[in-house]
Amino acid sequence: SILTGIAVVDYISAYQAAKELQKKGVKDVIITMGKQGSFLLSSKNEALIFPPLAVKVVDTTGAGDAFNGGLATALSQGKELDQAIVFATAVAALSVTKVGTAPAMPSFDEVEAVLKHMDLTSYIKKL
Repeated sequence: SILTGIAVVDYISAYQAAKELQKKGVKDVIITMGKQGSFLLSSKNEALIFPPLAVKVVDTTGAGDAFNGGLATALSQGKELDQAIVFATAVAALSVTKVGTAPAMPSFDEVEAVLKHMDLTSYIKKL
């Protein structure tokens, strides 16, 4: 809300905030929304919802860092943005199942194991 003046409380307000950021020159906007998952407004004006993964939450400390690290890792491997967000979501979900920050970060193999069991065609939703 600091950058846009819009409090993001749901996917509609996330869309509105993302549109404001695009007016300021940002092409692709990703908004993480904690237990609501994340939202993408792409430069092609595609609005996508990435629901949170169902996990037993132990400690949310570092979840945002885990998401960002997962996103950077996936993008550096050449994944498309939507697939990178799915990867980042899995990293963040696994990170909250343990106490702490660095010790809670999952391995690449742990993330891949989660993704292997996901039906990605039905996971990503359009707004």
